[in-house]
Amino acid sequence: MATRACAGDDRAADLSRRYQSIRALSISLAEPLTDADATAQSMADVSPAKWHLAHSSWFFETFLLRDHVPAYENYSEAWAFLFNSYYEAEGPRHARPLRGLLTRPTLRQVLDYRARVDEAIREAMPRLAECCPELLELGLHHEQQHQELLLTDIKHLFSLNPLGVALWPAQPRRRNTLPELRWVEGASGLIEIGAPDHQGGGAFAFDNELPRHSHHLAPHALANRPISNGEWRTFIEDGGYAKATLWLSDGWDWVNREQIAHPLYWRGGKGGWEQFTLSGWRAIDEADPVTHISFYEADAFAAWSGARLPTEQELEAAAQPLDPCSGLQLDQAGPVEPRCPDDGEGLLSLFGNVWEWSGSAYRPYPGFRTAEGAVGEYNGKFMSGQFVLKGGSCATPRGHMRPSYRNFFHPHQRWQFTGLRLAKDC
Repeated sequence: MATRACAGDDRAADLSRRYQSIRALSISLAEPLTDADATAQSMADVSPAKWHLAHSSWFFETFLLRDHVPAYENYSEAWAFLFNSYYEAEGPRHARPLRGLLTRPTLRQVLDYRARVDEAIREAMPRLAECCPELLELGLHHEQQHQELLLTDIKHLFSLNPLGVALWPAQPRRRNTLPELRWVEGASGLIEIGAPDHQGGGAFAFDNELPRHSHHLAPHALANRPISNGEWRTFIEDGGYAKATLWLSDGWDWVNREQIAHPLYWRGGKGGWEQFTLSGWRAIDEADPVTHISFYEADAFAAWSGARLPTEQELEAAAQPLDPCSGLQLDQAGPVEPRCPDDGEGLLSLFGNVWEWSGSAYRPYPGFRTAEGAVGEYNGKFMSGQFVLKGGSCATPRGHMRPSYRNFFHPHQRWQFTGLRLAKDC
């Protein structure tokens, strides 16, 4: 009994430490924002920073404090309507495209709400660590997802301001030489894909990473690094956005309907390109990975290159021997932008820097089952019309990533730090 109690104490201490660290990072990311910055919503796909801060707290309050701490009383029943995202089992909610109209509660009130939830979690941690540690882990990883979304959503909002406002001051940039693009042979034959069952004692994984299963890979090779801004500029100058033969039909319709001619946040032309960053406008560095491109653009570039997009299984197999905490990822508040990888052997920047589009549709693995209750809505109901991205980005909190992680977006979306790595058959 003493051994079990000691193990339980250690688990509670670890969860408490990580909870405090992750929650503090969210606050530090939002610290430069005014109330107006934190309230505005620039398009339906994004959410105000204030909403992200409140929603992640609502998640802990609803699924941990309300459901597992009998004496807890909700901060405000009305706020449950405001900050529920898409959980049908939790009842009606404020429409997503209208989140930017929530001038009240204020940012200060949202921060007070977070403090109230944090205090309640701290007091209940021994109980929560004992009765529902997996749910607490889900809440922590959920908050980390919203940290990345908070940054990408603020970047989109600030990019629309004619003043070119910055979240953080620009930092001196190191100048790297772009590594030569080389091909690295990938694993072939029967491999194992997906996360080990975390209910059986493995590390945390979202339900869409399960179950682990076998998959056969044909001989193939992956590019050793992501595609760069300079290579994308060549694609533009060669008329890549004007050649229908390179594009999927839906992508070609999207290019013409939206008048797409370059990545999101680029402006200029042959006289020189600039891109918007969280530190304002600056000239593109041609050695940095291209980012803020859609699946349609990535697929067209691959066709133009005489290559293809990798499958999610090829990328996962390549990532399995590597350290998921390596690479350019989010450690603290400060400038966040992709950068040229250092040269070296093997695959570079497979973790961090930019999310890499795969050619794989986001669908359930064989044997996938949704969890019971509202948390079962977390991933499964979105397995339609989207594509998988792998590897994380410069805005992904370090420690959040793993080889089996499956991000997913619709093929036209590009406000995230999305890039590409080429693949070819052997």
